[in-house]
Amino acid sequence: DVITNISTGTTPNVCITYPDHIATYLTGDNVVVPLDELFSDPAYGLGGSEVRFDSPAQSEIIPQFLEECRIGGYYYAVPYMRSTEACYINKDYVEALGYTLPETLTWDFIWEVSEAAAAKNADGTFALNGQEVLLPFIYKSTDNMMIQMLKQKGAGYSTASGEIQIFNDTTTELLYTIAEHTESGAFSTFKISGYPANFLNAGQCVFAIDSTAGATWMGSDAPLVDIAEENIVDFETAVMPVPQFDPENPQMISQGPSICIFNKEDPQEVLASWLFTQFLLTNEVQIAYSQTEGYVPVTSAAQNTQEYQDYLSRAGEDNDTYYRVKIEASRLLLDHMDDTFITPVFNGSTSLRDTAGELIEEVTKGVRRHQTVDDAFIEELYEEQTSLHHLNETSASGSGKTDLGPLPPTAVTLLSCLAGAWVLILLYLFVSRMKKTGKKR
Repeated sequence: DVITNISTGTTPNVCITYPDHIATYLTGDNVVVPLDELFSDPAYGLGGSEVRFDSPAQSEIIPQFLEECRIGGYYYAVPYMRSTEACYINKDYVEALGYTLPETLTWDFIWEVSEAAAAKNADGTFALNGQEVLLPFIYKSTDNMMIQMLKQKGAGYSTASGEIQIFNDTTTELLYTIAEHTESGAFSTFKISGYPANFLNAGQCVFAIDSTAGATWMGSDAPLVDIAEENIVDFETAVMPVPQFDPENPQMISQGPSICIFNKEDPQEVLASWLFTQFLLTNEVQIAYSQTEGYVPVTSAAQNTQEYQDYLSRAGEDNDTYYRVKIEASRLLLDHMDDTFITPVFNGSTSLRDTAGELIEEVTKGVRRHQTVDDAFIEELYEEQTSLHHLNETSASGSGKTDLGPLPPTAVTLLSCLAGAWVLILLYLFVSRMKKTGKKR
């Protein structure tokens, strides 16, 4: 656990993590290396002259992805891989219910079809699949569900400075809607029922929302499965963006791991960490990793290579490297990068994200336990979450305008070493030239 490592002085050199977590790391003293000046160092920076591999230039990192790594006006990480969420759909079931998938999924469509799918036969089995189990709509990450719903509605979540806005009328309205569809059996969550792919692949789900990075688990022909082969049902899998309230202005979350570097006493150790971090951004690493899951490379250099474009063009050639669902999930993000958003990062933003998901989880559990979800239930839930996650104690790590003060001493030492290295290089070149001049004379 990195938080424990910080308190014991045993942090790793680099950490694949998320900006929300980095904001928490920054509460420690001189813990995380700010990268701005390292980015631009002519020798060892991004695309630097002394880097012995093809490191990308800063301009080649997708701007939206890099901006996610800015905290308090400084870059404390670089993006490693990016994904969003997708809705994996049993298209056969949708059509069997008499519906046609729209060009853009909407929440109204999802709820309507899910309610229709919840109908049962006289013997208690579900009319749609003839089985005793059917979860028409199941969501993996309910924190993302609430965050995206609020964003699409233009409702409050938090400000960049850490002001908590999630407990609002729109949130309450959404929770009542979720409670209604839970009561009818149309909706459930991963935490309550289990992994969405297992239900989808067994013919026990119509709509399964999960990360595009999990696409290799989704569908009848998925290369990775977690249920017995005899339980897999053959169906056509459609891959679509998450449902929208406003189809003309789609909004979906951008997510995925980033890489931060921890300060060490030896600046050369930090430099080695920085070079390793750059290596993870090379085309070879980015393309190879993106082919294992539905992640997309974070650099335009990798995205535009002939190798990656060839990979995308071969969707469906097999059910492994070129698994159609996986490549369609990757394309989904590539086609919608301008429709993605991120949430503000501050000390406490991880707790707020947890709260967003727990609001849905608690309402869903409450309905299943035959509790009455009313104004009193919601009010008590808001109070419990505020207390549990100390949301009245959050503080900003900063927005893009916050001044965090001077660079930490270790970072200054590292940069001084880089400058010193340049002085020695120039001195060597000067002496060599003087010797050559002397020989000519």
